[in-house]
Amino acid sequence: MDHEHDPPRPSLAPDDGPSLFGADQAPPSAYRVLARKYRPTTFADLIGQEPMVRTLENAFDLNRIHQAYLLTGVRGVGKTTTARILARAFNYELPAGDARPAINQPTIHMEELGVHCQAIIDSRHVDVLEMDAASHTGIDDIREIIDNARYRPVMARTKVYIIDEVHMLSKAAFNGLLKTLEEPPEHVKFIFATTEIDKVPVTVRSRCQRFDLRRIDAGLLANHLFGVCKAEGVAIEPDALSMIARAAEGSARDALSLLDQAIAYGAGHSGGGAIAAEDLRLMLGVADKARIIDLFEAAMSGDIAKAIAILEDQYNGGADPAQVLLELAEFTHLATRLKLAPETAHSAALTPEEKRRGEDAAARLSVPTLTRAWQILMKGVDELRGSQRPLAAADMVLVRLAYAADMPSPAEALRRLGFGENASSADSAAPSTRSAGPAGPGAAPQVRGGQGLAPAPRAAAPQPSAAPAPRSATPEPGLIIESFDALVALAAQKRDMRLKIGLESEVRLVRFEHARIEFELAPGGARELASTLMQRLQAWTGERWMVSVVASGGAPTLKEQRDAEERQRRSSLESDPLVASVLARFPGAQIVAVRGRDEGAAPAETLYDEASPIEEDDGEAQ
Repeated sequence: MDHEHDPPRPSLAPDDGPSLFGADQAPPSAYRVLARKYRPTTFADLIGQEPMVRTLENAFDLNRIHQAYLLTGVRGVGKTTTARILARAFNYELPAGDARPAINQPTIHMEELGVHCQAIIDSRHVDVLEMDAASHTGIDDIREIIDNARYRPVMARTKVYIIDEVHMLSKAAFNGLLKTLEEPPEHVKFIFATTEIDKVPVTVRSRCQRFDLRRIDAGLLANHLFGVCKAEGVAIEPDALSMIARAAEGSARDALSLLDQAIAYGAGHSGGGAIAAEDLRLMLGVADKARIIDLFEAAMSGDIAKAIAILEDQYNGGADPAQVLLELAEFTHLATRLKLAPETAHSAALTPEEKRRGEDAAARLSVPTLTRAWQILMKGVDELRGSQRPLAAADMVLVRLAYAADMPSPAEALRRLGFGENASSADSAAPSTRSAGPAGPGAAPQVRGGQGLAPAPRAAAPQPSAAPAPRSATPEPGLIIESFDALVALAAQKRDMRLKIGLESEVRLVRFEHARIEFELAPGGARELASTLMQRLQAWTGERWMVSVVASGGAPTLKEQRDAEERQRRSSLESDPLVASVLARFPGAQIVAVRGRDEGAAPAETLYDEASPIEEDDGEAQ
């Protein structure tokens, strides 16, 4: 990150009164951590929360100040700090000066410390009451607030109740607060803060004005840390600041705490120079970003030996294997975003190395490959959390990643095997064609394999007649449907699978003539089947067909007929002495299918003979 061209910043020295970041006043001998020392004291100091600041600024300017506010967001984004700033804004009061009028009304423009400001900042104002709901969860604590809310403030204009981690209040406490929260006295304001908004009852949420504080962008956070380091007189490398900003995951408090730790760590290693990024890597236990990209490129190119060597080198240098995989997943995500949203390259949080090599990876790898890599890495991180040998587990994740990187997608694999779109359509239509009748001379032969039926190897020059008929709604003049079976076969040929299944399982045929069909609807059949069939027949033949449904008198459906035949064949087979002896010899075995010669298998009477020994397969016999 280049800070040479940053605009000049105001001095952050805490000795000069309220600084840009609201430095607390403290005795010279008392050390105050950076997260408290540079806590914002005005809305102008808040970083990354512009939508909330704009809304509140307009509300105060228009005098549309709400009675209760609910602040939510992850840890360290400024919920409690915003609550204190709001308390200052409610009670801002500034006496008249030499060149300025007195201010005695709510405002968010607080360039100077007012009468009550320092006490509110230090959490010692008598009219601004902060309560931690984690340790005050009961109805008695809320009852005390309700009783005290009736009395006017002692010193300030408004009595403010700040309840942190409000989601931890009990159900009775929430219910006890509802009435006062909805109609509080004019001199009372409530501010709630929570990290788990879903645990706050909707009855409370509906009575509050809600603000979702966002995670702070890594680039903005790095600039903020740069200003703090400048105020503290600390030299630090830009890459180290970027590393801290990424590790903080959008939390300003986490970033300042890590910076505090980095200053203490770097004091003994930098030798008076700037805190180096390498020192930060050792302190945080993260891997070198350049080496992470090297590892990514080695794994995605299938060079597993190089990938394992890089991982072992990072592990010996103190990097956590799980953190290495997370860094790999982050770079995978970056490459995916650069591929799908190229404007991501303009982010200030990216180093030039990440931009250049991320764009190379995005150009070289496809989206399916990147998404598959992401899934493998995230699954590997879960495995490492419960593993007693994290390095070995990480090695195996890299092996999976390397071998999966050059795997083709399912569509590409089908193309390589010679299965184009036509082949896929023909395969999907094959069962329908078989159910409609015997296969024609142009149908592809089938081979019985260990896992079921699979297409036989294709001929070197397939005949054009083997290509499937395209779906078409164009009428075919002269098309004659001679029987109901022919109608079912026509539906299969037209790829109308829903109609074909309905004809087979829901139609109990009564009469079939040219341009006229009469049938009984099977129980559970679709009532719109007759109208659908009429429309399809007119579209296919160009003639108007009369399709009617009667109450009774229909023959069994085609499916019922096939089921009856199957039961009869199964009953005949079960009565065979040899089959009966096999079933008795293998308890739990059962007959799963009975096939004849016309179905591509040996006939039932020759399935079990002396030349074909019976084989047991998981308790099922065929």
